[in-house]
Amino acid sequence: MLVHQLAEYAVKEQTSKLPPEVWHHAKRAVIDWYASLLPGSLVTPATVLEQALAEDLDHGKARLASGRAATLRAAALINGAASHSVEFDDIYRDAGYHPGSPIIAAALAAAQATGASGELFLRGVIVGYEISTRIGESVMPSHYKYWHTTGTIGSFGTAAAVATILKLNATQIAHALATVATMAAGLQQAYRMQAMSKPLHSGHAAEVGALAAMAAAKGMTGATDILEGEVGFGNAMSTGADWSKATRDLGKRYNINVMTFKNHGCCGHTFAPIDGALHLQKTHGFKWSDIKRMKIATYKAGTDIVNNANPEGDYQAKFSVQYVTAHALVHGSVRLVAFSESRMNDSNVRALLAKIEVETDPELSKNYPNQRAAHVEVELNDGTVHKYFQPTRKGDPEMPLTDDELNEKYLELTEPVLGAADAKKLLESLWSCEKLADVDFKFTARPRLRAAG
Repeated sequence: MLVHQLAEYAVKEQTSKLPPEVWHHAKRAVIDWYASLLPGSLVTPATVLEQALAEDLDHGKARLASGRAATLRAAALINGAASHSVEFDDIYRDAGYHPGSPIIAAALAAAQATGASGELFLRGVIVGYEISTRIGESVMPSHYKYWHTTGTIGSFGTAAAVATILKLNATQIAHALATVATMAAGLQQAYRMQAMSKPLHSGHAAEVGALAAMAAAKGMTGATDILEGEVGFGNAMSTGADWSKATRDLGKRYNINVMTFKNHGCCGHTFAPIDGALHLQKTHGFKWSDIKRMKIATYKAGTDIVNNANPEGDYQAKFSVQYVTAHALVHGSVRLVAFSESRMNDSNVRALLAKIEVETDPELSKNYPNQRAAHVEVELNDGTVHKYFQPTRKGDPEMPLTDDELNEKYLELTEPVLGAADAKKLLESLWSCEKLADVDFKFTARPRLRAAG
């Protein structure tokens, strides 16, 4: 059965000799995760969850972003939600999935709770990425019609990661994967309005994966045909699942090497339009006020989620291609400040937003999820028309962020929270993570927002 094959792989990776590039990309993923975690820890739903789970805090060996002690499950839940809140977390494009937020949250909590080394922590992250991204590919694209992959597919990644760090045997890992399948959840409807549910999906995935692995360690069993069974995960939550993808090149080709690291703080479906619009503006030198009309054409899975001409609140704005593209053209970028109250009410952004038309392109839709592209057309007030095809997104494997660019992103997002000294110290530790005796990172002061952008 499939979970047994995945479990056998996970056991091998506990002691395998991994290629240097895999270690490198795993560390990139962790650095990118911290860039999302720290600012996300200061906003909802993480702040709400800290209050709701007060009984699970100030004891235990795991830590929240602030350094506050927590139980393994509470740290996984809260950090998993926090790292998915500001929309800067990584993407595995071919599965439409953000693996870092749930997997690294759960893996870090497990490593801290057990005193695991940096090497074992990274091995857990790698195993979680490799197993879950392949399960995601197996059920895509039909799974994405209703389900939030970070909540559903992420649950398998967190179970695999924590099971690896706990050094479970193959039978135990198989049961952890089988058990977590019944707890995998996250509906897309939950983030089509102003609500906190989307980041909570990531936290839930982190928590239930940790629970499944912890329970399996003590003898909990699951239905091991849960993925491919007649009424199992594949048939219940997708159409025509191709389970051959779940083990294809497993242990030979590493998906963690081809992650997308976000260059904008919003939904990834908006990136190609943003990049295309900024390219036109840079190439032709027009101002936002010169624009008479703008048209964006992209793939259906994107337009289904991000076509919102009147976003109400910051959550909706992150999923409005009209808003974020207009903001980029007016202010030059889409960072955290883009979703502040002042920017949300910026009359210039709102004026340009109203001039943007969005439509679905059938050809681009056929190439989803393997390609995320957009056609952008701008008509200026003088009648001039400029067109550009954006074939991919800045941050995708074909146009990746360099290590230096990733460092810059990390420092931009973490220095206002930790201060420059602690942010740089943590970055240095993360780049040498595999050499650390433990990953119990401590800071000189409780993180807080030091400067508003």
